[in-house]
Amino acid sequence: MHLRRLGNSGLKVSEVGLGCNNFGMRIDQAASQAVVDAALDAGINFFDTADIYGGTKSEVFLGQALGKRRAEVVVATKFGMTVGGDARKTGGSRRWIMQAVEDSLRRLGTDWIDLYQFHQPDPDTPVDETLRALDDLVRQGKVRYLGNSNFTGWQIADADWIARTEGLNRFVSAQNELSLLNRKSMFEVLPACERFGLGFLPYFPLASGLLSGKYRRGEAPPADTRLAAWGERGQRALTDHNFDKVEALTAWAQARGRTILDLAFAWLLAQAPVASVIAGATRPEQVAANAAAADWRLTAEEVAEVTKLAA
Repeated sequence: MHLRRLGNSGLKVSEVGLGCNNFGMRIDQAASQAVVDAALDAGINFFDTADIYGGTKSEVFLGQALGKRRAEVVVATKFGMTVGGDARKTGGSRRWIMQAVEDSLRRLGTDWIDLYQFHQPDPDTPVDETLRALDDLVRQGKVRYLGNSNFTGWQIADADWIARTEGLNRFVSAQNELSLLNRKSMFEVLPACERFGLGFLPYFPLASGLLSGKYRRGEAPPADTRLAAWGERGQRALTDHNFDKVEALTAWAQARGRTILDLAFAWLLAQAPVASVIAGATRPEQVAANAAAADWRLTAEEVAEVTKLAA
């Protein structure tokens, strides 16, 4: 497993990261332990969670699963979305950030968070208030690096300008959705990351499983899948238009002796600002497959060809 710098920072993360959103939601502590062990065995050093995942259980399960190996890895978590339906526990205010970080540290069972990410913009709080509070956490040693998630390109630029002019610690990463079936981030967010030196961390790299090969045209989604759990929302993703793309991409990958899952990861890793592809898993074999996919390197010509197929 290769490591990449996270933006212009000195932090290095594995090209494939483990998304821990399933912990406490779809799998219990024992299953989470098995997934974390498989990730460590595969050379994955980047573990991404959030205070809201699994009803806050994800951070607990991850911390317990890492145990004494905590210092060997990069732990990323997030704050900013509403925790437990409590309207007081949300957003980017100084008051909430100072409480949220202590809550996450306790659940993770650690003294520091490697990458603390603002989960979504807060229209009710000036971003300079958020940045000043986060800067204090870095200076206190509770947080090592800062990231944002679900920001637009102009919000990335605005936050970077404020941090630079005020002498505050800057965001070093941006985490947004990106896959061959959802390429919106390519048109604004990725260029902003390149311009301001942020590493990009794509989530939903397999388009909620559509790029994993587990769904078939005209068939109901398997009962244990995310799209099945999403009900009507999941059904809206299973369109003929999406299946046309999936089938074309599958054929392209198979002609080269690879799977569509391999292609999904390889295409993302070919995008300049991408540091680590965050992929969730509920079983060890899924982790192994995701990690193996990082070995495929596409040429510039192949990237252009695949992008055209997904258009």
